[in-house]
Amino acid sequence: MNYTIAIAPGDGIGQEVTEWAVKAVEKAAPAHHFNWTKILAGGCAIDAEGVPLPPKSLETALACDALLLGAVGGPKWETLPGNLRPERALLGLRAGLGVYANLRPASLIQELKDACPIKDEVLKAAHPQGKPEFDILIVRELTGGIYFGERGRGKAENVLGDYAYDTEKYSRAEVERVLRFGYEAAQKRRGKLCMVDKSNVLESSRFWREITAEMAKNYDGVETSYMYVDNAAMQLVRAPGQFDVIVTSNLFGDILSDEASAVCGSIGLLASASLGDKAPGKKYIAGMYEPVHGSAPDIAGKNLANPLAAILSGAMMLRYSFGLETEACAIENAVRAVLRDGCRTKDIAGSGKYIGTTEMGTAVLAAIYPAEVLR
Repeated sequence: MNYTIAIAPGDGIGQEVTEWAVKAVEKAAPAHHFNWTKILAGGCAIDAEGVPLPPKSLETALACDALLLGAVGGPKWETLPGNLRPERALLGLRAGLGVYANLRPASLIQELKDACPIKDEVLKAAHPQGKPEFDILIVRELTGGIYFGERGRGKAENVLGDYAYDTEKYSRAEVERVLRFGYEAAQKRRGKLCMVDKSNVLESSRFWREITAEMAKNYDGVETSYMYVDNAAMQLVRAPGQFDVIVTSNLFGDILSDEASAVCGSIGLLASASLGDKAPGKKYIAGMYEPVHGSAPDIAGKNLANPLAAILSGAMMLRYSFGLETEACAIENAVRAVLRDGCRTKDIAGSGKYIGTTEMGTAVLAAIYPAEVLR
């Protein structure tokens, strides 16, 4: 099969890590042909064309079968107005591609258990089978809510003076479609879904809770629970083993998924998939894939970046957009193999020895068995 993939390396370490994702995808799936088309997005696009997401970049991404993103942003652009910040490229790509469900897996990798900040006895106490582990899938709504709501600034004729506002707004269709993703994922996992909100305060959260209660009736095999976001933040560090699938809004999902990455031991290991519906005339499901980490400009070009999250994002692309499960597993198995062999980049090495981006990427490639061998 032939696949056309847009690749947006972005800023900082983005170029370095996406390079290895591309190589891993091609190594794992030699029976398929991948056409990679580079696009500008983020700070590099601002420097080149004055905007974080040039129209040509979105047009190209829409014409491709999937999008692989590196990272965007950095101190260089922090003083720009909000609508010109590199991060606006992410919002533009998500909305333009219609990818409304962000899937962020967060699990304890046994080979890196020492990097987990939670003690074994705590993990065991919270796990249904008393095991020192956790395996969570956070499903975050991605194209609605406060990040896309009405915003602005003004001046009040009172002692309070200037003010600013951002509006949280959700439609029934937006909530239902991301919940559907969550329930279908829970059916394939351990059959538990926790909807996280702030319904004791927010009307939009009460709306989410009402819709969840309605939809739960259609998924008898899934245990549905509810949790306030402040409690969920505490429970993620106190007892992560209790969670299977978490579904939540854009803002809450952004915060909780980053917290979950810290519980895993390193944000440099976590991949993500942003998914939508199959567009009319399109053969593949809309998908945007990126590591959870940022652009880390302080280590860019120093051969220090951890490429594993980007490589694992490539595996998620093979699985979710193209249905190449065996090929995706080939990459994931290779990552576990190199970690088992003791390969560590600086962010996961602690006080021990570490290798560079190139060495880690090369080790993963050497450990990948093409899908044809695994079948």
